[in-house]
Amino acid sequence: MNISRILLAAAAIPLMTACTGSSTSTPDDKEAPMKVIFETDMGNDVDDALALDMLMKYVDNGQIELLGISSNKRNEGSTEYIDIMTNWYGHPEIPLGYVVDGAPCDDAVNYAQEVCNMTDSTGSPLFARAHAADSFMKPSVALYRELLAAQPDSSVTIISVGFSTNLAQLLDSEADEASELNGRDLVSRKVNRLVTMAGEFRANEDPDTMKRMPEYNIVRDVEAARKVFAQWPTEIVTSPFELGIDVPYPASSIENDFTWTQAHPMVEAYKCYLPMPYDRPTWDLTSVLYAVEGEGDYFTLSAPGTITVDGRGGTGFTPSPDGKHRILQSDSIQGANITRRFVELISAPPANKAE
Repeated sequence: MNISRILLAAAAIPLMTACTGSSTSTPDDKEAPMKVIFETDMGNDVDDALALDMLMKYVDNGQIELLGISSNKRNEGSTEYIDIMTNWYGHPEIPLGYVVDGAPCDDAVNYAQEVCNMTDSTGSPLFARAHAADSFMKPSVALYRELLAAQPDSSVTIISVGFSTNLAQLLDSEADEASELNGRDLVSRKVNRLVTMAGEFRANEDPDTMKRMPEYNIVRDVEAARKVFAQWPTEIVTSPFELGIDVPYPASSIENDFTWTQAHPMVEAYKCYLPMPYDRPTWDLTSVLYAVEGEGDYFTLSAPGTITVDGRGGTGFTPSPDGKHRILQSDSIQGANITRRFVELISAPPANKAE
């Protein structure tokens, strides 16, 4: 997401033994980590960097298996910064994907590239990369197809906090060496749900669609968003603009909670994005929190329905019992709980930080 945006687990099944038909599960058994693919426009708004920090902590905690990270921002600094982050947090093995024929976006503020350009006192890069882009990273659609084909049916959660470009291209993809299924059928078989940060619904009850705000993630690739919300075959839960803007991440945390390290790529990104100090809305973070931890004391889910995208990038929601779409909502008490959880997660040192 971009500074200009304002303009525009299933429960684990006990393993059964062949003898006596009793369960071998014990109170100490843990659910398998949730399988996640993260889709991001890293380099636009800094909330993507904080969201990735959260995902790294969930990996450390054993709550998720981060199968891959896909960038939908058409800029080399986007994937390079993601590579810095995964390496710094001690997870350089996570495969990365890059958008092909991506939507143009404003690079007037690109904290990702600024962090990539940082050097230490010797002139060496301040943050190490794990991989050379040409040998490690893949086009996002190819990465999705490879990752999804290797997973059990209905097992993958996709968290999308940027443009819908890669997801729309995935739906349109044809059978290949990874899978004999076309994109839509592959998604239908392997994906459990899609959790997005997209849309703005405060004008939903107004019959004048021109009053709907074209939210940034939607408007940057309107046709891709229209395709995804119209054709995506699984459940979609979206965190809207109005939720994240009401739950800002406190600048005081960035300034005071990271003294345990000399240089932190997420903290440096936050400082590069806008002049400090500033509190920043947590659009993308809310999607990650819901996807991994559920409603808890944080969210209320809307009734099921259908999200539509108009030609301007405005979004509408029509409730219906058989609808596949839901919208996240949060009141002031839940919002305070969300902020506390964000600070708790993000300010904690990573378990596997690279030296």
